[in-house]
Amino acid sequence: MNPYDIIRKPLNTEKTNVQQELYNMVSFEVLKTANRIQIKDSIEEIFKVKVESVRTMQVKGKRTQRGRIAGKKKDWKKAIVKLMPGEKIDFFEGV
Repeated sequence: MNPYDIIRKPLNTEKTNVQQELYNMVSFEVLKTANRIQIKDSIEEIFKVKVESVRTMQVKGKRTQRGRIAGKKKDWKKAIVKLMPGEKIDFFEGV
């Protein structure tokens, strides 16, 4: 499987920025059926870094409502990747 199919997008929130600065952890939205080993291999291949550990969680989609019409957003999978000491991923270099 292509590593770019497994890693959907990086997550950039205040909490993930703090995790990145303090603990050298980076968060990604990943393919729902991907396991930790596939996620680790994909991150190492795409960003050319060494991964120490991977934590995953299933995120339930929120319920939404627009007037009388109710719906639900998609469920998705989140991966928190801890990098080896000295490794770094910069998504917004020079911004």
